[in-house]
Amino acid sequence: MDLISLQSLLSAVRGAKVACVGDLMVDRFVYGEVSRISPEAPIPIMSRAHEIVMLGAAGNVARNVASLGAEARLVGVIGKDGAGREALRLLAEETEVEGFLVTDPHRPTTVKARFVSGGQQLLRVDDEARHAIAGDVEAQLIRAIENACAGAGVLLISDYGKGVVTPAVIEACHAAAKREGAMLIVDSKARSFDRYGAADLVKPNAAELAYATDLPTETDADIEAALARALELSLCKAVLATRSAAGMSLGVRDGAARHFRRNAPQVFDTSGAGDTVLAALGVALACDSDLEQAIELALLAASVVVQKAGTATASPDELIEAEVAEHQAPAEAKIATPERMAREVARWREQGLKIGFTNGCFDILHRGHVAYLTQSRAWCDRLVVGLNSDRSVRALKGEGRPVNDLESRALVLGGMAAVDLVVPFDEDTPLTLIEAARPDVLIKGADYSREGVVGHEAVESWGGEVKLAPIVEGYSTSAAIAKLRA
Repeated sequence: MDLISLQSLLSAVRGAKVACVGDLMVDRFVYGEVSRISPEAPIPIMSRAHEIVMLGAAGNVARNVASLGAEARLVGVIGKDGAGREALRLLAEETEVEGFLVTDPHRPTTVKARFVSGGQQLLRVDDEARHAIAGDVEAQLIRAIENACAGAGVLLISDYGKGVVTPAVIEACHAAAKREGAMLIVDSKARSFDRYGAADLVKPNAAELAYATDLPTETDADIEAALARALELSLCKAVLATRSAAGMSLGVRDGAARHFRRNAPQVFDTSGAGDTVLAALGVALACDSDLEQAIELALLAASVVVQKAGTATASPDELIEAEVAEHQAPAEAKIATPERMAREVARWREQGLKIGFTNGCFDILHRGHVAYLTQSRAWCDRLVVGLNSDRSVRALKGEGRPVNDLESRALVLGGMAAVDLVVPFDEDTPLTLIEAARPDVLIKGADYSREGVVGHEAVESWGGEVKLAPIVEGYSTSAAIAKLRA
């Protein structure tokens, strides 16, 4: 999708109405550090650091719909318990999501608790019931569907197999979609797609497609055969399989399968990525995009959220940023504004990564710079480099400097593996950038004292540390310039 088409689509999304129906969960992520093995059993001991809680499953679909700019209505079931009250609190915080929740006093609110250290899930604990809703609870949910779908352009069903998406609920969704002239899209983990009737689109992942068809789904040819079989076994009009790094594959009746791909992003956490795909498909189709454009938006949105911690959402600004980066060289993609730096650092921090910050002119990059930046990166998980503008270099070094302009210096730095982000600044010192990034480690050369490092007091005030990297003797930009002049 080109940038103009993307911006046009994101503008059209505003005002679209999307109803999200299905299994509602509370997703809890507990982050910590593992440094030893338990003496009681061969298991790791995790020291808890922090916790993130958010709505999951159908709730995460609604959050993503709202984040993309559309109006979200959420229909689901909670228990009469503490987790149910937590779900209501989380829903109240999602100001762009309207809730139509039904309370079932005879079942717990579904909770998934994940324990994460060093970017890896150590354990997941589920608290749930899988029996089907019935009686008055089912009747209340059907009435909620009728109310929530008023004016909706798309109805999304999240069927996680927890008992909320019953045949009567599916029938009510079809009736509501027909009444509103809305498309019906299903995210299914079911053994049979036939239970959804003539849905406009069913969206399994590759493993779920294999489960529903008893066919392999490893290669493009495997996927094509499985999609054809899924269409034979059901009444749905199309099946879209999500395939992680391999993209997505679409099967339609009376047509050949099509494959959609984009460059694979750096993946941190795939939790909830399928919810984001469902939401992006919904908002695009709700504003009359064709299916191919909706799939391209879904691919883009998924590439954004898998780089975040937890069941995350994608904003229009992040989608535009990701689309721009897709067409840039890797070095160019590392050059950031202070605003983007703040977002990236927040994302890294959510992942439990250690942030380092250093700064300089980096006019003529030499062996000493390479050693310095390599050492700096060894002290952290992500290294941000504040880069003096041409004006500030001139103010520091005098007329005739810099030798290389800001863009050239930024691109050379961005081409280094040790550098994760390059942020130009025009102020005389990087203090504003340091306060915005709030690094865990502030790094300067050993020719400074700790007290002479700009920002050391701020960094130490929030528990960070100052590191002084050794200098490689005999290498400096000033000496190189003097040698050239001589």
